[in-house]
Amino acid sequence: MIEPSVTGDFDPDGNDQPYVLRLFVTGASSNSVRAITNIKSICDTYLPGRYELEIIDVYQQKQITEQEQIIALPLLIKYLPLPRRRLIGDMSDTEHVLKGLGLA
Repeated sequence: MIEPSVTGDFDPDGNDQPYVLRLFVTGASSNSVRAITNIKSICDTYLPGRYELEIIDVYQQKQITEQEQIIALPLLIKYLPLPRRRLIGDMSDTEHVLKGLGLA
Protein backbone atom coordinates (compact mmCIF):
# COMPACT_ATOMS: atom_id res chain seq x y z
CA MET A 1 0.00 0.00 0.00
CA ILE A 2 1.19 3.50 -0.78
CA GLU A 3 0.81 5.96 2.08
CA PRO A 4 -0.15 9.59 1.34
CA SER A 5 2.92 11.74 0.97
CA VAL A 6 3.85 14.88 2.85
CA THR A 7 5.89 17.67 1.40
CA GLY A 8 7.31 20.84 2.88
CA ASP A 9 9.57 21.80 5.75
CA PHE A 10 8.31 21.02 9.22
CA ASP A 11 9.70 21.70 12.65
CA PRO A 12 11.43 18.53 13.95
CA ASP A 13 10.40 19.25 17.56
CA GLY A 14 6.82 18.40 16.63
CA ASN A 15 5.23 21.85 16.90
CA ASP A 16 4.57 21.86 13.17
CA GLN A 17 4.08 18.12 12.77
CA PRO A 18 2.15 17.51 9.55
CA TYR A 19 -1.18 15.73 9.69
CA VAL A 20 -1.87 13.37 6.81
CA LEU A 21 -5.55 12.44 6.60
CA ARG A 22 -7.84 10.53 4.27
CA LEU A 23 -11.60 10.84 4.44
CA PHE A 24 -13.55 8.00 2.82
CA VAL A 25 -17.07 8.93 1.71
CA THR A 26 -19.93 7.58 -0.42
CA GLY A 27 -20.45 10.04 -3.25
CA ALA A 28 -22.46 13.16 -2.45
CA SER A 29 -24.69 11.69 0.26
CA SER A 30 -25.77 14.03 3.04
CA ASN A 31 -23.49 12.27 5.57
CA SER A 32 -20.55 12.53 3.17
CA VAL A 33 -21.09 16.23 2.52
CA ARG A 34 -21.42 16.89 6.27
CA ALA A 35 -18.25 14.92 7.01
CA ILE A 36 -16.27 16.80 4.35
CA THR A 37 -17.50 20.18 5.57
CA ASN A 38 -16.90 19.35 9.22
CA ILE A 39 -13.38 17.92 8.84
CA LYS A 40 -12.29 20.80 6.60
CA SER A 41 -13.56 23.28 9.19
CA ILE A 42 -11.80 21.44 12.04
CA CYS A 43 -8.53 21.22 10.10
CA ASP A 44 -8.65 24.88 9.05
CA THR A 45 -9.30 25.93 12.64
CA TYR A 46 -6.94 23.64 14.56
CA LEU A 47 -4.29 22.69 11.96
CA PRO A 48 -3.97 25.71 9.66
CA GLY A 49 -1.27 25.15 7.07
CA ARG A 50 -0.11 21.84 8.49
CA TYR A 51 -2.44 19.18 7.16
CA GLU A 52 -2.99 17.23 3.99
CA LEU A 53 -6.54 15.97 3.48
CA GLU A 54 -7.46 13.58 0.69
CA ILE A 55 -11.13 12.85 0.02
CA ILE A 56 -11.74 9.34 -1.33
CA ASP A 57 -15.09 8.43 -2.91
CA VAL A 58 -15.36 4.69 -2.33
CA TYR A 59 -17.46 4.27 -5.48
CA GLN A 60 -14.73 5.81 -7.65
CA GLN A 61 -11.64 4.35 -5.98
CA LYS A 62 -12.53 0.79 -5.02
CA GLN A 63 -8.92 -0.43 -4.91
CA ILE A 64 -7.93 1.99 -2.13
CA THR A 65 -11.13 1.13 -0.27
CA GLU A 66 -10.30 -2.59 -0.41
CA GLN A 67 -6.69 -2.00 0.68
CA GLU A 68 -7.85 -0.04 3.73
CA GLN A 69 -10.55 -2.61 4.57
CA ILE A 70 -13.27 0.01 4.94
CA ILE A 71 -16.33 -1.31 6.76
CA ALA A 72 -18.19 1.87 7.78
CA LEU A 73 -18.54 5.31 6.20
CA PRO A 74 -17.76 8.16 6.40
CA LEU A 75 -14.36 7.18 7.77
CA LEU A 76 -11.38 9.42 8.53
CA ILE A 77 -7.95 7.81 8.76
CA LYS A 78 -5.12 9.76 10.36
CA TYR A 79 -1.82 8.46 8.96
CA LEU A 80 0.49 11.02 10.54
CA PRO A 81 1.46 11.84 13.16
CA LEU A 82 1.52 8.34 14.57
CA PRO A 83 -0.31 6.47 15.99
CA ARG A 84 -2.60 5.84 13.07
CA ARG A 85 -6.26 6.34 13.99
CA ARG A 86 -9.68 5.77 12.45
CA LEU A 87 -12.75 7.90 13.14
CA ILE A 88 -16.21 6.94 11.89
CA GLY A 89 -19.11 9.34 11.39
CA ASP A 90 -19.91 12.76 9.99
CA MET A 91 -17.19 14.47 12.09
CA SER A 92 -19.81 16.71 13.75
CA ASP A 93 -18.58 15.97 17.29
CA THR A 94 -15.60 18.33 17.28
CA GLU A 95 -14.29 17.23 20.68
CA HIS A 96 -14.33 13.57 19.61
CA VAL A 97 -12.53 14.40 16.36
CA LEU A 98 -9.93 16.50 18.20
CA LYS A 99 -9.27 13.62 20.61
CA GLY A 100 -8.96 11.21 17.70
CA LEU A 101 -6.45 13.51 16.05
CA GLY A 102 -4.53 13.86 19.30
CA LEU A 103 -5.29 17.57 19.62
CA ALA A 104 -7.36 17.52 22.82
